Amino acid sequence: MSHLLKKWEPENQDFWEKQGRVIALRNLWISVPALLLAFVVWQIWSVVVVYLPEVGFQYTQNQLMLLTALSALSGATLRIIYAFMVPIFGGRKWTVFSTATLLIPTIGFGICIQNSHTSFTTMVILALLCGFGGANFSSSMANIGYFFPKSRKGFATGMNAGLGNLGVPAVQFVTLWVIGISLFGAMGGGPETRIHNGQHSLVWLQNITYIWVPFIVLTVIAAWFGMNDLVTAKASFSEQFIIFKRKQTWIFCLLYLGTFGSFIGFSAALPLLIKHEFVDVNPVKFAFLGPLLGSLFRVVGGIASDKFKATRVTLISFLGMVIFSLCIVYFISTPDESRSFVGFLISFMILFIFVGLGNGSVFAQVPGVFTLFYNKYIKDNSHESDEQLVENAAKETGAVLGFMGAIGAYGGFIIPKLYGTSLSYTGSYNLAFYIFVGFYVFCILLNWWYYLRKNAELRC
Repeated sequence: MSHLLKKWEPENQDFWEKQGRVIALRNLWISVPALLLAFVVWQIWSVVVVYLPEVGFQYTQNQLMLLTALSALSGATLRIIYAFMVPIFGGRKWTVFSTATLLIPTIGFGICIQNSHTSFTTMVILALLCGFGGANFSSSMANIGYFFPKSRKGFATGMNAGLGNLGVPAVQFVTLWVIGISLFGAMGGGPETRIHNGQHSLVWLQNITYIWVPFIVLTVIAAWFGMNDLVTAKASFSEQFIIFKRKQTWIFCLLYLGTFGSFIGFSAALPLLIKHEFVDVNPVKFAFLGPLLGSLFRVVGGIASDKFKATRVTLISFLGMVIFSLCIVYFISTPDESRSFVGFLISFMILFIFVGLGNGSVFAQVPGVFTLFYNKYIKDNSHESDEQLVENAAKETGAVLGFMGAIGAYGGFIIPKLYGTSLSYTGSYNLAFYIFVGFYVFCILLNWWYYLRKNAELRC
């Protein structure tokens, strides 16, 4: 088959039913595992930092938190670049390239983790390289958005992102099962001695990354033979640069920083938070539950936004995030001897549910807002055809989805650093959560003022 599609009209119902739907779904179902693996690589450090001191790595608590934050910082920064790559190189080609680059940190990490004398500088480089995984989100979401009509974009982006986000709980859950056995024999390297609560055991930490290598290779092959590039999505960087002049771009960046920034930041830092607040609890056994719920409810948020107003789903999401952030403060503020881990865990799980809903709804808002923006402010002052305006709105939407994904990812750096700062200056994490609550309230007002109130300029 031809991998370059010169005609693509998803808003044409006849075209969509006869050929568009099948092609779009095929690209989506290849994109999902590619994005899932990207999140796996990106979030490796959220699990590994728990084990490093137990196998002989002499890193401080601050250095461990820094390794977690650096992979997030790298991924967020690279997302800014990746956000504009699909219209330049094509979705198929870029998916193949970006997925193949995941092999660099996975293999490199598997080698270096076997030597407890590996320098902190080397680990910093590996953490930064894991940012390749985080960067893939922007290009993946921009690409999938081009394939679906506006009425199905919530479903498509929700499925792609929600199932892709499952890479976060996947790496945390799978780790529990693979580190205790020699999966690859002599080829994979020998074990290390883990000392945990005075107990000695053998672990193969290299399995945390080696287990994903064959899946990355298979996904690269599937993307090469099964995905497509769209001529209608082609655009130079200068053509996409228009999004930086749109006020809506920056509003969505802030909203997405509140939702996805919370998802990735909480996911990365939750294991260390549990370990610090509840010393008798094994954080790896529970930390994956939050990202799992957040990922699944992202799908729900996307679908709900297709059926109801995405702006209202976003409002509900932020209200829930405010309430359950305050519940978490309550449970970590009680004296140690009466502190309830069950209450803390349930509150955090519900918080992840609302975060997931918001991730799906904010992404679903973008196509509707930019379509309305073009119809209300651009159409009457443009000499272009209606078809060209629809195409321009779609290109702009794709660029915004990618760029706001980049800004949102900085939450993976901000939240761990705020945790550390709050702990250093106040002796607790309460201040960090109060800052989160303040920002969520600001996002509620932002969403209401521009999209929900009666006289909003783009009420939708």
